[in-house]
Amino acid sequence: MSRNRTESLPESQSKADFIPFSVPAIGEEEEEAVLRVLRSGWLTTAKEALAFEEEFAAFVTGHPAGGPHHEDTGFESGGSCQGKLHALAVNSATSGLQLAYLACGVGGWTASFGFHPDCAAPNERDSPGRILTTPYTFVSTATAACHLGGGVLYADVEAEGYNIDPAQVERQLALHKDIRAVVPVHIAGLPCNMDEICAIAARYGVPVVEDAAHAFPSRTARGFAGTLGDIGVYSFYATKTITTAEGGMICTRNPEYAQCMATMRMHGIDRPVWNRYTSDRASWEYDVVAPGYKFNLPDLLAALGRVQLRKADLLLRQRKEIARRYNEAFARYDFLQLPPDGDGNAWHLYILRIVPDKLTISRNEFSRKLQEAGLGVSMHFIPHFRLDYLKRAFQLDAADFPQAQERFETSISLPFWPGMSEDMVQRVIDAVIGIGVAHYGN
Repeated sequence: MSRNRTESLPESQSKADFIPFSVPAIGEEEEEAVLRVLRSGWLTTAKEALAFEEEFAAFVTGHPAGGPHHEDTGFESGGSCQGKLHALAVNSATSGLQLAYLACGVGGWTASFGFHPDCAAPNERDSPGRILTTPYTFVSTATAACHLGGGVLYADVEAEGYNIDPAQVERQLALHKDIRAVVPVHIAGLPCNMDEICAIAARYGVPVVEDAAHAFPSRTARGFAGTLGDIGVYSFYATKTITTAEGGMICTRNPEYAQCMATMRMHGIDRPVWNRYTSDRASWEYDVVAPGYKFNLPDLLAALGRVQLRKADLLLRQRKEIARRYNEAFARYDFLQLPPDGDGNAWHLYILRIVPDKLTISRNEFSRKLQEAGLGVSMHFIPHFRLDYLKRAFQLDAADFPQAQERFETSISLPFWPGMSEDMVQRVIDAVIGIGVAHYGN
């Protein structure tokens, strides 16, 4: 097993008595991969990124490519478009969401680079379209639509859970005809109710874009989360199960969406241009068919991702073991509520809830005491109706989202990463239980 480079943490987080919230599992294999690219003389997008795309697509369809670098799941993913799964590496999941929304018609564009039939001429787009998503997610789920000139509608989360409520999705689809994409977010790695969400969206003729930033590698009975809708977007940020430091991947079986996103990912150029400086047969000639972006993933980062991908199952097993220890310890106390669990949980985060009626301190006070005990804790997420820009832009009111508001007031994300020692895990358990017992009762 590769070592975790905790010695590279900032000085404030390298003290022996501090347990960081997250540490990437980086070892010698990743170092060698990055050095290999540095020594090659080619750092930006080329062969490494293309290989990463191929290997990632093979992984999430359960069919090895180029060798047994992952477990064969024995099934194919069940996305809404049958056929080849296209994987597109991008410089962040945020960029991936923006490309996915654009392909679905947010902002007026369509995947064929025309304008959505509900929109007027290019300079008179009165109906730029909106996405429908949850307020309980990171800000980029919404702002990626804003950058396209689109809007955002929201549906509350499920009772007792963190994922979007399918009944609320149907309610919003019935009320609003300008929704271009339904965007479920698999919070903490637990897949949403994709069967119900996809069936509802299909009845209204609206594509489903999975925000799967937390959900790799999430195997469900139907396939991997991120391959169950029309488009899925993954994140490889430093805290994720596998990382490229910054980066992401888009997956789709819809060839029109794939072509649109591939073209818009690289300046709107009409052909692949990775080899234009290195091949003795590559042409410098190209056309620009749309005002694209600079969203490609460099080889330097893709090389890191390829090594991490080979370790994905091991890293998930380690996360599951830590979650098991936490669950067994916390289940005995009525002032704590365990995270929801289910089919395909990737365990990206361990979100523990306190039961306020059982304690004399609030979630914020509980979190501060955990920090004072030397634990790096966090909160996932500040709902969008509490963020000034989104609250004003879309006239959001917390009263319209009682479930998301309750999750926000009671949730704490604990230290949770592969490579945590048994002593670290036990210290987290002891601190949580000790604080709860000390402040139990009214």
